[in-house]
Amino acid sequence: MKIDSLNWQILKCLQENARMTNVEIGRRIGVSSPAVAERIKKMEDAEIIQSYKTLISPFAAGYQLKAIITLRAFMGMLKPFLEKVKTYDEVINCYRITGNENIVMEVVLKNQSHLEKFIDQLIVYGETKTQIVLSHVVNHNVVKPLK
Repeated sequence: MKIDSLNWQILKCLQENARMTNVEIGRRIGVSSPAVAERIKKMEDAEIIQSYKTLISPFAAGYQLKAIITLRAFMGMLKPFLEKVKTYDEVINCYRITGNENIVMEVVLKNQSHLEKFIDQLIVYGETKTQIVLSHVVNHNVVKPLK
């Protein structure tokens, strides 16, 4: 499916506020509400729009630490880890990557002790490196049209 300029305008609105009504989107981009609904449905069917989510501040929810943890899997441990990582409540994002490490995880933790216990669970799968997040510089930036 081709993403034309109207679809990009709809996507921009939804990325800014996924709860924006079709009426409001239509008003902003100059098309009818049914036309917006039809375009959204087509983009959902084509999996351009993958899901709608609520973003929660981990700090407001009681977590004290956010960390980025990389893992360099031991021989034969990558596939078991790829299944296990899906069960960890601490992991909010996980990527399989190229380079010296195999995995990058974004995790939220209650405190330093929780971090230590979590790393103890990971080290059976490989070598870890941990960086504590101090602040967000770019947070959930929108996907924009290709130039």
